[in-house]
Amino acid sequence: VAPTASRRGAGLGEVRVTGGFWAGLLEVNANATLRHCRDWMERLGWIANFDRVAAGTTAVGERPGWQFSDSEVYKLLEALAWEHARSGDVGADAAFEELAARVVAAQDDDGYLNTCYGHAGQPARYTDLSSGHELYCTGHLLQAAVARIRTTTGPSGPAGPPAAEGPSTVADPLVAAAIRAADHVCREFGPGAREAVCGHPEIEVGLAELGRALGEPRYTAQAALFVERRGHGTLAPIALLGPQYFQDDVPVRDADAWRGHAVRALYLAAAAVDVAVDTGDDELLAAVERQWTRSVERRTHLTGGMGSRHQDEGFGDDWELPADRAYCETCAGIASVMVSWRLLLATDDVRYADLVERTLYNVVATSPRSDGRAFFYANPLQQRTPGGDLLPDQVNPRAEGGVRAPWFDVSCCPTNVARTLASWTSYTATVEGDVVTLAQYAAGETRLALDDGGVLGLRVTTRYPHDGYVHTEITEAPDRPVTLRLRVPSWADGATVTAPRAAGAGHGDPHTVHPGWTEVRRTFAPGDVVALDLPTAPRLTWPDPRVDALRGTVAVERGPLVLCAESHDLPHGADLADLRLDPSVPPEAHADGARVRARISTPTPAPAGGPPFLGTPPVPRPDTAAGDTTDVVLIPYHRWAERGPAAMRVFLPVG
Repeated sequence: VAPTASRRGAGLGEVRVTGGFWAGLLEVNANATLRHCRDWMERLGWIANFDRVAAGTTAVGERPGWQFSDSEVYKLLEALAWEHARSGDVGADAAFEELAARVVAAQDDDGYLNTCYGHAGQPARYTDLSSGHELYCTGHLLQAAVARIRTTTGPSGPAGPPAAEGPSTVADPLVAAAIRAADHVCREFGPGAREAVCGHPEIEVGLAELGRALGEPRYTAQAALFVERRGHGTLAPIALLGPQYFQDDVPVRDADAWRGHAVRALYLAAAAVDVAVDTGDDELLAAVERQWTRSVERRTHLTGGMGSRHQDEGFGDDWELPADRAYCETCAGIASVMVSWRLLLATDDVRYADLVERTLYNVVATSPRSDGRAFFYANPLQQRTPGGDLLPDQVNPRAEGGVRAPWFDVSCCPTNVARTLASWTSYTATVEGDVVTLAQYAAGETRLALDDGGVLGLRVTTRYPHDGYVHTEITEAPDRPVTLRLRVPSWADGATVTAPRAAGAGHGDPHTVHPGWTEVRRTFAPGDVVALDLPTAPRLTWPDPRVDALRGTVAVERGPLVLCAESHDLPHGADLADLRLDPSVPPEAHADGARVRARISTPTPAPAGGPPFLGTPPVPRPDTAAGDTTDVVLIPYHRWAERGPAAMRVFLPVG
């Protein structure tokens, strides 16, 4: 809980997901993805880099991995800590301790910890702040330590922060190492020291989280200092990429939208929210809210994906949202969730929870293959031809070709997915005083400690998102009025809720509720039920006419799920490019997707040798049945390419 805030998220031990959509993903993450990430990093020598530093053999041979590969080890540590807390898996805890021991052994006496710089045969420390990622890696180390702090208690757990800078007395080795690393950063980059920032924001959010977890204001102050330094053009440029790439062109307080590299921009925004909340800086918080609003209105894809440009993995300009060239990096989706979750806790504005849901279902859940051992790096909204360049047991280039890959040359996404799914249950609910809010829906049981004493216990039964009925039974409640709030998503016009009238008086009739928060305040008794019914019939979603790349198209959504057409579901020989949806026929529910009426036409070809533009409108060829109408099945976007390589598109031309 932020020192100045009264609203908190659910602890991992307070929520247990027992079935449905998210239970499956969480179990696959625990049983497959964590080990998959560990095995690949062992295979490639990324973990052994720490052993080489500890042994003093860095001058022998080349160091494998990019300069930021340490961060992937730290994200795996974070995931293992969350997973142990979520499931009680002793294997995850043992894996954490073994891996942490190898990491800690590589730390220098002054707290510096990095396997790419500062040792024999390596460049000197902090000689390439634009591209070196040293502070970025340290930020992920600090976040791993925060996960350990928040999930470990007892004799082996953290003993709290040291009273002043110096040798740490914290019991947990990784937490102690993180404190030494944070102290080192404060010395090297604090007031009067290096007036510099890292090319990739992350140290800011790591310091802010660690400062909050330990109640250590020095770390919060250093995070604030880094945030204020950003935007003054201090970083050396990279070829073809200006200071906007690093968010080093405009101070955070002055920016009106997110720009440049999407993950960098969003990690910085997450840190700015933490700093603003922890220091009571309303101006800084308002700046991030302003940036969120414009960026979501004009620079965010239907899936919640962020980032339109491949060249710099960056945000485009307003309304620059091409479907086929959408980058929508998985890590940017995760970073978007980080920002929106913080803003939700800071402001209680339901729109932030809505975007978290959209992004979780349509970006985060899309990246991992169903077995948890392959991933999308980029998440375009259209794939013109089936991908086929996958290396099934080798390192792949960044996955931009419509096929999930087991590992990448730059493999930030698999470990980011792992840590996000391991901590997913913490995004489901908030508590403020005697108000409990369900922000995300999943079948499970929740016991939330109330600020004023007592516990509100809930048992949620639902098939959401495959239908919209959310049945919440009270299993435990204090003997006083408390409030249960439910989120009605922005798309859910016509939702209804049924709630108990009063203690012992039975239940009322369903009544319509509007998008936003809907609340029931009662002295609840075990067995009381609050039932929310959200309309999840398929619906058409039209793009803003200012999005040039999407004019003349429409998408179909069902509940929180974005749907797509996949070439597997077209008539034999048909091409997605020739599909024309008939918007006058409402889409029908089909399994967990939809069925739409469409026409598949073959336009009159352009003159031989000429460009592909026609002087007259295209018409169906009379000598073929290709112009006939047909029903086409749309599937949830998060499932595309699961049946093998496929052409795919979310926005379908109308006609």
